Formats: sequence, structure tokens, C-alpha cells
Amino acid sequence: MKKLIFILLIMFVTSFDVMAGDMPEVKVGEVDPNGEVVTVKAFGLVCDFCANAIEKVFMRKDEVSGIDVSLDKHQILIALKEGQQLDDTEITELVTDSGYNVKEIIRSSSGVGE
Repeated sequence: MKKLIFILLIMFVTSFDVMAGDMPEVKVGEVDPNGEVVTVKAFGLVCDFCANAIEKVFMRKDEVSGIDVSLDKHQILIALKEGQQLDDTEITELVTDSGYNVKEIIRSSSGVGE
């Protein structure tokens, strides 16, 4: 009986290590090495359903080559195709229409190799 309790205790403790680990980042599409990467800091991103909703909204846009939603960082990375643009107003509208609030939008050249 002591062995059984010991085994159950070990299983119980190790299951917390798995649950306490970081959520894996959600990645959809690809980063165009010649495209722009837009980082959107957003309030309200708390679960996988949030990430999936944002992914679907942005991946419908022809300008977007890929997207990464980080729940831990409360940010959305939007990889744009080479020569394509989404202005800040449109990005803000897409995010707010999805039920989230935009805190900041940061633009950079491709994030590949950075």
C-alpha cells in the first residue's frame, strides 16, 4: 500500500510540472524573409480560443503570410508578405472587432535572424 501511495504521489507532483510549463506558442503560416513584421501588444488575450480567433481573422487577409499569438506576452506578431501593407487603423479595427484592445503597434523589417 505504501508503494502505491508513493507512486501516486510522484505522479501527482510531476503532473504539476507539466501544467505549470509555458503554453506553446501558436504559429500559423510562414514569415516572408523580405516582408515586414508587425507586433501588436493587446489586452484580453488569455486562452487558446483567443489565439485561434485572432489567427483566423488575420490569415484571411491576403497581405499576411503568417501569425504568431503569444498569450504569455499578450502580443500578436503579424508577418506580412513582401511589398504588402496593413495600416495601423486596419490592424486596430481587426483586433478590436475580435474583442481585444490594442495597446501598441510596433513595425520592423522581417524578424528572421533577429
